[in-house]
Amino acid sequence: MPVVLVAEELSPAGLAVLSGDFELRHVDGADRGALLPALADVDAVIVRSATKIDAEALAAAPKLKVVARAGIGLDNVDVPAATTRGVMVVNAPQSNIVSAAEHAIALLLAVARRVPAADQSLQNGEWKRSKYTGVELTEKVAGVVGLGRIGQLVAARLAAFGMTLVAYDPYLAPARAAQMGVRLVDLDELLRVSDAITIHLPKTKETLGLIGADELAKTKPGVIIVNAARGGLVVEEALADAIRSGHVGGAGVDVFVKEPTTSSPLFGLENVVVTPHLGASTNEAQEKAGLAVARSVRLALQGEFVPDAVNVQAGGVVAEDVRPGLPLAEKLGQVFTGIAGGLPENLTVEIRGEITEFDVSVLQLAALKGVFHDVVEEQVTYVNAPLLAKERHVEVVLETHRDSPDYRNLVTLRGALADGTVVSIAGTLIGTRQVEKITAIDGFEVDLRPEAHLAFFRYEDRPGIVGAVGELLGDAHINIANAQVSRLAVGGPALMSLSLDDAVPADILQEIAKIIGAPYARAVSVS
Repeated sequence: MPVVLVAEELSPAGLAVLSGDFELRHVDGADRGALLPALADVDAVIVRSATKIDAEALAAAPKLKVVARAGIGLDNVDVPAATTRGVMVVNAPQSNIVSAAEHAIALLLAVARRVPAADQSLQNGEWKRSKYTGVELTEKVAGVVGLGRIGQLVAARLAAFGMTLVAYDPYLAPARAAQMGVRLVDLDELLRVSDAITIHLPKTKETLGLIGADELAKTKPGVIIVNAARGGLVVEEALADAIRSGHVGGAGVDVFVKEPTTSSPLFGLENVVVTPHLGASTNEAQEKAGLAVARSVRLALQGEFVPDAVNVQAGGVVAEDVRPGLPLAEKLGQVFTGIAGGLPENLTVEIRGEITEFDVSVLQLAALKGVFHDVVEEQVTYVNAPLLAKERHVEVVLETHRDSPDYRNLVTLRGALADGTVVSIAGTLIGTRQVEKITAIDGFEVDLRPEAHLAFFRYEDRPGIVGAVGELLGDAHINIANAQVSRLAVGGPALMSLSLDDAVPADILQEIAKIIGAPYARAVSVS
C-alpha cells in the first residue's frame, strides 16, 4: 500500500480522500530531525508552508513520487531538484482564489473607511466621528496590477462598487480584458490615474520591488495601496515614507518581505491596515486546498496525469476528449521501444483527428513515458520523461493534423535508429468503450490490443509459418490468445503479431526466429 506522509495539518475531507487505499502517516514537518527519517519510505508527502522540501529532503526520500503543497505558493519546495528526480510537484492553485480576492477587498474597504482605527478609538472610550472620515469607492478608478485568476475576481467585485477599472498585465490580450470591462494600460498610466491600486502578481525576479519610491511618486495624492499577493512586490520602506509624507492616503498589507514578522516600517502608521498573511485563511479555502491536493496525490500515485502538476511540461487541464488517449500513447511508447530494441535518435509523435482541436502535448509526454519505461532503472514520470530524452540526445517532435482518413483519431510514433532504420507504430481508440488498438507497425496493418505479452516476427511470406510458430510456442507451454499475419504482397515481407498469455523467454524467441528464418523477432511486455 503506497505511503502518504502528512507533514502539516490537512482537512478531514482531504484525509478521507486518501484513507483506505493509502497508508497515512503524520509528522511535524517543521521538525527537521523528525521529517528526514520519516521520508525514507514514503511515496508522497503533503505540506503547507512550514515544511521545507529541498534537495536534502528529496535525497532522504528515494521512493518519493509526489510532493503536494496544500496551497498556492511553492517557496518551500525545491521544484528544479524535484523535477530532476522525476518527482511531481502539485499545488492547489484554485483553492484560495476567492478567499484571497475577498481579503483584498476587505483591506481596501477597511482602509477607505478607516474601520480598524475607528474601532480601536471607540473601544478605548472615544467618540470621534469627524476624525475617521473616509472615502467612497464609487466612481473612483481602481488599478489592478496583475489580471490573473485572483485579479479578475477582484476586478469583478470592484466593478460592482461602480468603479472604473484599469489593469496592468503584459501577458493578457486587450480583447480579453475588454470582455471583463477592464482597460489595459501600462504601469505608468495605471499609477497616474488610479485612486486605489491592488496588486495580484506572483513573486519573481521581474516583479520583486515592482512598486518602489519612484513608482509611488507617480501616483495620485491620497491613493490607497493594497498588497495581498506577495511580500516585496511593494517596497515596504518606500510605501511607509509615502504614507508619512501624506502622498499615499493609506495601505492595506497582508504580506511582507520576511514572514512571519512582528516588525515592519508599516507598523504603527495611521491608516495602515496590516494582517498576518490571511489571504487563504478561511475554512472554505483550507477545505478546498486539502481536497485538491489529496485528489492530486491519488491521481499521481495511480500513474495518472495530474492537472495541477507545476513541473510537467504539458501542465494544465487535459481535455476530456484527450484524456483517454494517455494510456494508449504510453503503451505505444513501450511497444515502440520493444520493437526497436533500443532508443531512437529522433522521435516524432504524430496526432491526427478531432482531438487536435485541443492541446494534445500531454500525449507526447505519455508516449515518452512509455518509450523510457523499460530503458532506465529510475521511475519514469510525466515530469522527468523530457529530461531523460534530452540526456540521451533523443530529439522529440510533436506533429498535429486535423485530417485523419482512416480513424477518428490516430496516434503514431515514428523514430529513426542509429543505423538508419525507421520504426513506426500507430494506434487508436475504437468505439464507445474506447478500446485500445494498435493499427499499424512499420507499415503493416494490424488489429491488435496492446495487452500484457506480445511477440512480433518479420519474415518472407510462405506456407507453414503460422503452424510452425504455434507448435514451437505450444511446446514451450505458451498459449496464443490472438494471432494475425499482415503482408504487403503474396510471397513478400510479412509480419506476424501475437498476443500471448505468458512472456516468451529470449531463448525460445531466438529458436523460433531461427527455425522460420525471421531476421526480426521481438517480444514485448506491456504494463
